[in-house]
Amino acid sequence: MAPEISNASMFLLIFFVLIPISLSYIYALGLSRSIAWSSLRGVVQLVLIGYLLTYLFSLPPVIGISIMLMVMVTVATFHASKKGSGFPYVRSIIFVVIAGVELLVLAMWLGFDMIEFAPDQVIPMSGMVIGNSMVAIGLALERMKHEFNEGKDRIIAALSLGASPKQASQLLIRKIVKAAMIPNVDGLKTIGLVQLPGMMTGLILGGVPPVEAIRYQIVISLSIFTSVSLSAMFITVIFYRFYFNDRWQLVKRKETQES
Repeated sequence: MAPEISNASMFLLIFFVLIPISLSYIYALGLSRSIAWSSLRGVVQLVLIGYLLTYLFSLPPVIGISIMLMVMVTVATFHASKKGSGFPYVRSIIFVVIAGVELLVLAMWLGFDMIEFAPDQVIPMSGMVIGNSMVAIGLALERMKHEFNEGKDRIIAALSLGASPKQASQLLIRKIVKAAMIPNVDGLKTIGLVQLPGMMTGLILGGVPPVEAIRYQIVISLSIFTSVSLSAMFITVIFYRFYFNDRWQLVKRKETQES
């Protein structure tokens, strides 16, 4: 069992923040205020979530889990949609994709009897799936804008030769999905060798035998890989179509935030 961290020790964590702030000041990076605000905001958010989870864990599982999953999917949608400015229905589509992937993964967990339908198991594991899906979607949208901007001449040439939008975009779609998946592929290659993953570390600190902690880590790692792959693929396949009009012509997306 991990020792309890005292309030005094928690306060001394300020030195962990002062180090990057000092480096930013010394090298004139202009990040001091951002680092301080992000650190403060993160701490406040975690404290509030701690109290919220304590309350949700006391509710019936269906209610507590549903409320927290809805909050997590909504927040993830809001942040991921910032990368998709200029696309129509961006928030609605991203919400459906993240929620759909989460429900699929949750159904597999429960169907294969990997976890119990309990808040203390479903919520933490779902948070990791939803969070990584959010990052994958953001990467896919950002990469999509770059690829279509850089490869527009090649796409126009393919269209002029009679290719359909799908055929003209096939190579770019592959590159976009691959770029969104690479971080997780590389992470799986070194998992347990370069670093002990967060879930495994938390379970070990909580007193769970390492072999049992590894089982849970394998479940969540492969679940995240699946969710990232599906999220990147769905978003790319859906949103690339908005670069073409009904006459199979390439159109330029405007960088405007969805209202």
